Amino acid sequence: MRRVVVTGIGLVTPLACGADLTWNRLIEGKSGLGPIKSFDATQLSSRIAGEVPRDKNLAGSFNNDDLISNKEKRRMDTFIQYGLVAADFAIADAGWIPVHDASRERTGVLIGSGIGGLPEIEKAATLVHGGNLRHLSPFFIPASLINLVSGHVAIKHGFKGPNHAVVTACSSGAHAIGDATRMIMWEDAEVMIAGGTEAAICKLGVHGFSQAKALSTAFNDTPEKASRPWDIDRDGFVIGEGAGIVVLEELEHAKNRNANIYAEVVGYGMSGDAHHITAPAEDGNGAYRSMQIALKRAALNPSDIDYINAHGTSTPLGDAIEVNAVKRLFGNSANDIAMSSTKSATGHLLGAAGAVEAIFSMLAIKHKIVPPTLNLDNPSVGCDLNLVPHKSQERRVRNVLSNSFGFGGTNASLVMSEFL
Repeated sequence: MRRVVVTGIGLVTPLACGADLTWNRLIEGKSGLGPIKSFDATQLSSRIAGEVPRDKNLAGSFNNDDLISNKEKRRMDTFIQYGLVAADFAIADAGWIPVHDASRERTGVLIGSGIGGLPEIEKAATLVHGGNLRHLSPFFIPASLINLVSGHVAIKHGFKGPNHAVVTACSSGAHAIGDATRMIMWEDAEVMIAGGTEAAICKLGVHGFSQAKALSTAFNDTPEKASRPWDIDRDGFVIGEGAGIVVLEELEHAKNRNANIYAEVVGYGMSGDAHHITAPAEDGNGAYRSMQIALKRAALNPSDIDYINAHGTSTPLGDAIEVNAVKRLFGNSANDIAMSSTKSATGHLLGAAGAVEAIFSMLAIKHKIVPPTLNLDNPSVGCDLNLVPHKSQERRVRNVLSNSFGFGGTNASLVMSEFL
C-alpha cells in the first residue's frame, strides 16, 4: 500500500487566519470565543460563538480581498470562502503548482462540511417567505451546496483529479482527510487537497442547536469560559466556524520534489453507533471501535500513541463517554498519554473540526508540544487522565490520534506519525 504524507496546511479559525498565528495563540492558551457579532443574538438563549476574526486592522483577521473577487463572493456562502482561503494557504505552503495536464489530472480535491450554506438558506427563505421571489439569486443553489467548495478549489487551480465531498456532520473534516488518503493509497491520485469547512453561525443555525439543547447557555457573560471539556460545570458546546485544509501527497511524489513533510497519515478508522440521531451510545463502543480500527490500520499499539486530540465538545454526556472509551482501549497506557480538547479555545467547528484538529495534532508532532484544555478547573468524576489543563505541555510526540464524532452516530479517527 502506498504511503501518504502531509506537505501543506491551511487554517482559518476563531483564533486567527493562518497556521502559524493560530498555533501560537492556541499554545499560549488564548481563546477565540466571544459574544456573537455577525447578527443580533440578544433574543437567543446562547449568545456566544467562535467567530473568525474580521477586524482587518488586527493581525490574523480574515481577509479574502486578494483571493476572491467581489463578484465571486456574491456567488458563494461564507463556508465556501473559508474553504477557498484555507486551501490557498495549504497549496502555497506545499508549493504544489502542477503545470502539466498529467499532473493536474492526478491532483484531486475532497473537502467536506457538516451543514454547508445555512446563512444563504436563511436569507433565501426570508426572501421567499416575504414574497420577494424575483430577488432570489440565481446562484442561491450553487452558493449553498457542500460539494461546491471542492468545485471552486478545483476550478481555481485547475485540479482535474477526483472531485468529491463528505457530509458526516461533525466528522466531515476527519472523514475527508481519511477518504482522500485512501484515494492516494489506491492510486486514484498522487495529490489530494482535503479537509473541512463550516460557517453556520447565523440566527437559524444557533437557534436550531439551542432548541436541541446542545449549546452552552450558562456563560453568555463570560464566553471565553464557556467551552470547558471534562469540567464539572460544562453545559454544552460553543458553536464555531472556520476551515482546515491539508495537502496530502504520495510519499515518493513528495520526496521527488523535496517537499516539506509535516507528518504521515498512517491510520484511519470509521464506525457507526446505530443508537440515536444526536446522542452517542453510552457504552462508547462506537468511539472505541473507531480508534481501535485506526490503530490497527496504523500497525501501532496503544502504548505507541503520545497524544490524543479528543472530540471533547464540552457536552455533559459526550465528554465522559470518550474518556471511558479511551480508558477501555488503552488500558494502563492511558496514564502515559496526553489528551486535550482544542475546542476549549476554538469552539466546535462542526464539519471543519476534524480537519482543524488533525492539523493541530500534526503541529504537536512538529513542535513537540501539546495544546491545553482551557477552563478545566474541576474535572468530572472519572475524567482523571492527563487532560492538559490550562497550559500546554512540552513532550516528545511521535504518534497522535485525532477523534471526531458526529450526529447520526458517525465516528472517525485519524492516526498521524512523525516522518523520519
